[in-house]
Amino acid sequence: MRHCGPTGFRVTHLRCGRFGHAPTRAILSCWLGAGLLALIRRSAASLAAIADSGSVAELMFEQALYGRGSPPAPGERRSWSRSIPVLAHDLVQAGLGDVEVLLEHRLPLSSRRVDAIIAGRHPVTGAASYVIVELKQWSGAELFEEDPALVVIDGYGHHPRLHPLEQVRGYCEYLVDFLPTLQEDADAVSGVAYLHNATEFGVASLRRLAESAHARLFTGERRAEFMEFLQSRFASDVAGASYADEFLASRAAPSRQLLSVAAAEIRDREQFVLLDQQRLAFNLVLHATEAARAGDSKTVVIVTGGPGSGKSVIALSLLGELARRGRTVIHATGSRSFTQTLRKVAGKGSSRTQSLFKYFNQFMDADRNGLEVLILDEAHRIRETSANRYTPARFRNDRPQIDELISAARVPVFLLDEHQVVRANELGTVDDIEAHAKSLGLAVEKISLDAHFRCGGSEAYLDWVVRLLGLAPGGPVPWVGDPAFSVQVADTPHELDHMLRTKLDAGYGARIAAGYCWPWNDPRPDGTLVPDVVIGDWSRPWNLRGERGVGGAPPAPLWATDPAGFGQVGCIYTAQGFEYDWNGVIIGPDLVWRGNRWQATRDANKDPEFRSRTKVTDNEFERLLRNVYKVLLTRGMIGTVIYSPDPETNAMLRSLVRHGAQLSGAAPRTRCGALAC
Repeated sequence: MRHCGPTGFRVTHLRCGRFGHAPTRAILSCWLGAGLLALIRRSAASLAAIADSGSVAELMFEQALYGRGSPPAPGERRSWSRSIPVLAHDLVQAGLGDVEVLLEHRLPLSSRRVDAIIAGRHPVTGAASYVIVELKQWSGAELFEEDPALVVIDGYGHHPRLHPLEQVRGYCEYLVDFLPTLQEDADAVSGVAYLHNATEFGVASLRRLAESAHARLFTGERRAEFMEFLQSRFASDVAGASYADEFLASRAAPSRQLLSVAAAEIRDREQFVLLDQQRLAFNLVLHATEAARAGDSKTVVIVTGGPGSGKSVIALSLLGELARRGRTVIHATGSRSFTQTLRKVAGKGSSRTQSLFKYFNQFMDADRNGLEVLILDEAHRIRETSANRYTPARFRNDRPQIDELISAARVPVFLLDEHQVVRANELGTVDDIEAHAKSLGLAVEKISLDAHFRCGGSEAYLDWVVRLLGLAPGGPVPWVGDPAFSVQVADTPHELDHMLRTKLDAGYGARIAAGYCWPWNDPRPDGTLVPDVVIGDWSRPWNLRGERGVGGAPPAPLWATDPAGFGQVGCIYTAQGFEYDWNGVIIGPDLVWRGNRWQATRDANKDPEFRSRTKVTDNEFERLLRNVYKVLLTRGMIGTVIYSPDPETNAMLRSLVRHGAQLSGAAPRTRCGALAC
């Protein structure tokens, strides 16, 4: 990195200020490669001088606007103007004006930012030393309902927040896990929550949570002790610039300590059994991984399979086994619901394991071959590009998402079902992936699970569905039955509801999902849900759209797995990727049977993804719509009950399902939703 000016401030990117003038040191950010890591990097003395000029908030605002693409909230600006000067002056008064301070530093492979990271040399060991600082303006706070990990803040109502010690401890562990620079010397990192406006009396109950090397708490009343702590971590006569350089240059990758946790959480607990093509796919990935290490090679692996064929079992087994072997591996999907459920289920009890589960669009600035293996589950949801309306301007380009994902690892593993592409900008097909890999001169290995294994549901039913929807040649055929699977057609939505509720009461998991053919309103002000899905005198609300539960209903990502999800109707975006024992499907008026063929009725569909006829032609709409209903119809593990409010369509379905429709007597498999295996 280049040096600029007597303070040792470094910059790798120059830009003009908002008035078109050449950039000054006060409006320069710290960059690494293509990724903006910290909004501001300064020596403590330089930062204190900026604070004395009263321009800290303006400086941070400028960089936040440029780095994030949107202005920071007023509360964030206030915290910068009130907290950063305090920290800077405390460092200077402690005789540590030469340490380096990184403000609003972004954690690797995350959108989370740390208030401040102080870098310098340890006064005793002579090694690098880093202090993570979480700044709080709180004047008073207490525990939330006696929970030592949660707090409420004076003047902000009875709304729980994470204890600041838990917050900073998490930051420290995350950085140690993901930065090789810190992995061999975890003691190089310590964490501090600095409540600079608080007295000891005002936050007394917060002391009930034990401190640790990664989590110390200081108040304004104990400012002198805070400065003594800083002096114990940093040498006063050594500049921190080179240590900040080392920290910023460290390549982000899961550490062996994190991976050992992942192995215990995923592999040891579940003990998955892999058969036939599943085992082949598993072993092939392990082989490619070792070959890449030995020969500096790169292989793309594509695993295809329908619902229940074992794709996600393979993915989690690989994650556990590769973790045990100490390989750098991450699991990613393009589905919020799927990823959050994996974090909850596979990473239960370990936030560190949860951090191994990412999204496809988090690799825009990943290092080339920075990972050994990238497991891409639900790869049929790969988009044209990773950019969206929230993407910073510097990342908005035409680079294909497939290219980003292939580039990120020595062995990218794509697990997909081509008949689950449900959006116009989803490009996750074998042809798309293989063509791009071969254009890069890469070896490609392909494995199909369909012909040899079915871990849940019924292969006969899956074949029946794809023929029913015209996704396979031959047209609809009668359902001839399967001893392990039940198919039934309901005459009314009340009958559909009653049949599934009976199964739910008997200990089975059950859900109802529908085509996106009804309006979708937010909950009412009193927290009750609007029953938008109305068919005659039957009505139910959609699943929630947000990240928070409301009125006893679970948040959208947990609709398929939370027992309370049965009270709402799911959609394609919450059902995809999951399976449950009993599956209720409402085929909406956007797909009706007329004469001897299906007819797509676009005006009956309410999905915003299909609104534009310019972006999605009528032919594309019909193809994607059939895929949507294929996904919805293939969520059941024991049985599916189908209903259409269109009389002609329901009569056609009933004519096909006259035999083999008896309800299965199999024992309950799950009480709620499960990940599609």
